[in-house]
This record gives sequence, C-alpha cells and structure tokens, in this order.
Amino acid sequence: MRLVLASSSPRRAAVLAAAGFEFEVAAASVDESRHASEPAEAYVRRLAERKAQAVASGVVPPAIVIGADTVVELDGDVLGKPASGEDAARMLRGLSGRTHQVLTGLAVLKIPEDVVRVEIEKTKVTFAPLQEAEITVYVAREEPLDKAGAYAIQGLGGRYITRVEGCYFNIVGLPLARLYRILKEMGWNESLAKHQTGRP
Repeated sequence: MRLVLASSSPRRAAVLAAAGFEFEVAAASVDESRHASEPAEAYVRRLAERKAQAVASGVVPPAIVIGADTVVELDGDVLGKPASGEDAARMLRGLSGRTHQVLTGLAVLKIPEDVVRVEIEKTKVTFAPLQEAEITVYVAREEPLDKAGAYAIQGLGGRYITRVEGCYFNIVGLPLARLYRILKEMGWNESLAKHQTGRP
C-alpha cells in the first residue's frame, strides 16, 4: 500500500524519509484561509483533511494519503506563516520568554476504502527571552519567513528553545509516532509496501 504525502513541505518529507518511510509527494492545492473565529484545533483539522482529500482524488488506489497542517497558538491567537519580515519580528516578540502551543492536524486517508482518520497533536514549546538584536538577526536570515510562528526548531531557531513538552517532530510539522500508530491501525504493512514499490 503506497504512501502519499499531501504536502509540498520539505520538512515533512525530511521527517518521513529520515524515519525510513518510502513515499511519494503530491502537493495539495487548497484555500488555507482561516474562518472567522475558527478555533486553532478546528482549523488545522479542517485543512489537514482537505489536503488529504484533494490529493486522494488524483491518486490511483490502493494507497494511503497523509495530510497535515501546523500552527502555533499563543493566548488563543493562531500564528501561521508570517506575511513579512516585520510580521515575523512581531510574532517572535510575542513568543519571547513565554510558552506556546504547537498544533498539527493529521489526516490519514485510505483509498479506495475511503477510510479517514483525523487527529490533533499538541506540543508545548518554551522560548528564552529574546533581545531585539537577536530578533533582527534571526529575521534577516529569512529562516522564519515560511514557518508557522516564525521559527524553525530544527534550524537556527532551536537555539532559542529552552523546553519542549510533547512530540518534537510535531513542531517540525509531522507528528511521527502518532502517524506510525495510525498507519498500523489502518493495516499498512511496511514489508508489503516496499515489495510493491520494488525497493529492498
């Protein structure tokens, strides 16, 4: 049973590849706008499922399609990808010296059975206090510009993280252990998958 990652994120692909999964990538084209007053959990759940369904419609079965969406939540506010360097600096000032929550909606869709599982992974992340000069330098590196919450824990942003409570890979964008559990519960067999793709 082939695995298809419904995401153009190189970070999600890197997590899967490093964990030894054989998979294909098919970017999902969906409207990622958040509905007015939509809670963070409902938002990532909806987008993850929409991404999986959008890609599944063009995949030849049998296959399992994986969709995911990640946001940072601080005091009830949802922090997605910053719109500019100034927006990234604003987000980092808000995260400085505080604990926030990273939420990932994970949708796993099995076709042709059309069986879908959608779950939420939550991880708490604590930032060290940041000086304005540190924020300026970090934003200038451009790393924050395409990351939810304006930082990458697996990159330069990791130097500012003092504590993680929960799944590390969730912060990168793909809760690996949760995904593996769901795949097994859906009947995915690693040996059979490799045999079908002709890989050792």
